[in-house]
Amino acid sequence: MNHDELRHWSKIAADWAHDYHLDLRDRPVRARTPRNAIRDALPPKAPELPESMEEIWADFNRLIPQGMTHWQHPRFFAYFPANAAPVSMLAEQLVNAMACQGMIWQTSPAATEVEQAMMVWLREALGLPDRFTGTIHDSATTATLSAVLTMRERALNWHGLQAGLSGMPVLRLYTSGETHSSVDKAARVAGIGQQNLVKIPTDDSLSMRPDLLEAAIAADRAAGMMPAGVILCVGGTSVGAFDHVAELIAVAKEAGLPVHVDAAWAGSAMICPEFRLLWEGIEGADSVVFNPHKWLGAQFDCAVQFIANPHEQIKTLGLRPSYLETPDQDEVVNFNEWTVPLGRRFRALKLWFLLRAHGLEDLRNRIRNHVNWSRQLCALLSELPDLEIVTAPALSLFTFAHRDGEAATLDLLSRINDDGRVYLTQTRHQDRLVIRVQVGQFDCTEEDVMMVHTVLSELLE
Repeated sequence: MNHDELRHWSKIAADWAHDYHLDLRDRPVRARTPRNAIRDALPPKAPELPESMEEIWADFNRLIPQGMTHWQHPRFFAYFPANAAPVSMLAEQLVNAMACQGMIWQTSPAATEVEQAMMVWLREALGLPDRFTGTIHDSATTATLSAVLTMRERALNWHGLQAGLSGMPVLRLYTSGETHSSVDKAARVAGIGQQNLVKIPTDDSLSMRPDLLEAAIAADRAAGMMPAGVILCVGGTSVGAFDHVAELIAVAKEAGLPVHVDAAWAGSAMICPEFRLLWEGIEGADSVVFNPHKWLGAQFDCAVQFIANPHEQIKTLGLRPSYLETPDQDEVVNFNEWTVPLGRRFRALKLWFLLRAHGLEDLRNRIRNHVNWSRQLCALLSELPDLEIVTAPALSLFTFAHRDGEAATLDLLSRINDDGRVYLTQTRHQDRLVIRVQVGQFDCTEEDVMMVHTVLSELLE
């Protein structure tokens, strides 16, 4: 394919994308393809000779759309959304066309400098203080790993980078059972170990208990172990738990420990001033992650980490051999030194397009609608005699279960998703299987949200 052919097929692809989204609401949300059906339909090995784009395009249409769960479907209420506003898709097309590798400033100056500007725009939009700067990672998993690695090295006075962890004190991290599994993965990958990620019990509001955090840190120090940091939860993935940020940061700071806050989903809601009480005290954190690709409409992948003191993370993750230096320049920002991968996509462009094309007020109104519709839906489901609301709405997330127990709940979930009109997922809360409803798809309407009630009413007749 040459660039003339690319222009031709890009127009065809744009028309396909338009038609795909036009009738997306009429498709089943979740893929109904039998396991291995797509794989078995593909040849066992790559062709030796070129095939025509007409053949490739026909096979794409025959195999791929039917084998996809449609994440942009307006009735996708599972997991958290991976939203993609149309203007964000447009920006990604331009990024794909330029195909830059923004590993250091000189390889893509605009990519670095737009990213710097977008961190300021987002910091102001979320009401964070000027002490924070930031960078864009691929996902919150990478941001949390970067923060945990920095905690590790700070605790070891940066000796672990050269000497490794053998012979070092046992490091300890503290979090609650409501945090995302990415925190567990970070403890494992950082070499701290799963057993040294201490899960502090929560109170009735599902916040980590400050008294038990303080006691655990003191006990570990008395036992000769080395506390390294605290990870807090703002909008947990399971049921939307919120740690009491101010109280817990006070305990951590008294103990001399850094704090990373995982606000991957709920952080986007903080563009609405009325929701900021949910992370009151956030200004005391050392690191905060939130995902614009979850609730603001920035196409996946786009995870923003705000950092109070980037020098510590750069000291941990930065590595600058001679071939990555920028000769004849004053010190420049090279964002690869703030994260794990060297290679970096131009993720900031979609944020720039998105924030300009929608403006903060439109984005705020979408989030406010999602929260209000979630509450209305929860109230309607509470009136169905077979259902029990297990956790009340935390922003736009709540859970329910069938009153007849776990088997009935699991059967109901299967019937909901086999029906195809909406898509929900499950979690376990306090050792109970529950069904999650999370409203947050970028283009959903009130009618789409209330379809959950319609489907459940019919299935429970």
